[in-house]
Amino acid sequence: MEKRKVICGVQQVGIGVKSVEEAWPWYRDVFGVDIKILGDVGVAERMLPYTGGKPQPRYAILVINLQGGGGFEIWEPRERELNYIDFTPQLGDYGIFACKVKSRNVRSAYEEMKQKGVNIMTSPAPSPSGKEHFFIQDPWNNIFDVESDDYCFYNDHKNTGGNNGATLGVSDMDKSIKFYGSIMDYDKVEYDVTGVFDDLKGVPGGEFKVRRVMLTRSKDIEGPLSPVLGTSHIELIQRIDEEGVPAPRKLYEGRLWGDPGFIHLCFDVRNMQEVRKASEAMGHKFVCDSGADFQMGEADGHFTYIEDPDGTLIEFVETFKIPILKKFGIYLNLKKRDDSKPLPAWILKCLRFMKTK
Repeated sequence: MEKRKVICGVQQVGIGVKSVEEAWPWYRDVFGVDIKILGDVGVAERMLPYTGGKPQPRYAILVINLQGGGGFEIWEPRERELNYIDFTPQLGDYGIFACKVKSRNVRSAYEEMKQKGVNIMTSPAPSPSGKEHFFIQDPWNNIFDVESDDYCFYNDHKNTGGNNGATLGVSDMDKSIKFYGSIMDYDKVEYDVTGVFDDLKGVPGGEFKVRRVMLTRSKDIEGPLSPVLGTSHIELIQRIDEEGVPAPRKLYEGRLWGDPGFIHLCFDVRNMQEVRKASEAMGHKFVCDSGADFQMGEADGHFTYIEDPDGTLIEFVETFKIPILKKFGIYLNLKKRDDSKPLPAWILKCLRFMKTK
């Protein structure tokens, strides 16, 4: 059978933190990401273009919420001084402005987070698609967009699911629409609107006039891990150049990969060489390519990066092996699985036995 590019969905967003052991309990409590797929202490040897030209020690974990959605890859750089962003990110700045999070009950999620003392930036309000959402900020100044989404893989009776995509600042909307549509298959425009929006007031830069585009996929989700990852979308924001409005800034300019903030947006894929062809056809070459058999803790696979038109890091991961019942030494080999066919739900639901309370 001829190989083809398969984009299974958003696998995770990378979040740089000072301390994994401090950050994960907060994300676990607020977003329910209580299943640790992997954890690894090591050295980032393949990220040299983004780590000052030398390998950098780090500790990283990948955690998910089994209700459905992508995960959080929480990164802690070690043995070096961290470079914090020295300005307040504003809507339309280039890079990942916010991580989107699924919620089947936005109002309940809002009330629960209020009770927990979370820094809530906006009240629930409809987006241009008519779905309610609200913004919060974590203790480390990262912004999350909690939005209405009915997708559910395993009903864990939580008010939120996992990662639902991201909000990205861009400089050329039409170029970015083509980039994410052609390479990542987020080819369906859910809305394309320009103005000042009530549902954004309360986040930095929410008072600016912006062009706002939501991209989803016209294809059904597919691939071995797609039942857990579920649907997702990408919201692109281009700030309109007007008198008195500051020029957008790059959120990661002058800093190293892994420094605090949203590091990258990662897509789970099959057939990496076909992904390479699609990327290169758009003029975006792979960087930091791990090769076909990279091990990270309890998992292995093939990862690589490209940059979007504004330099935002996009990661691709083709997973070959993941733990299913780690304490019994049971791992799932994906190399011989159908690239487009989802794994049986009962196998993926075994991940619930890896839950951390």
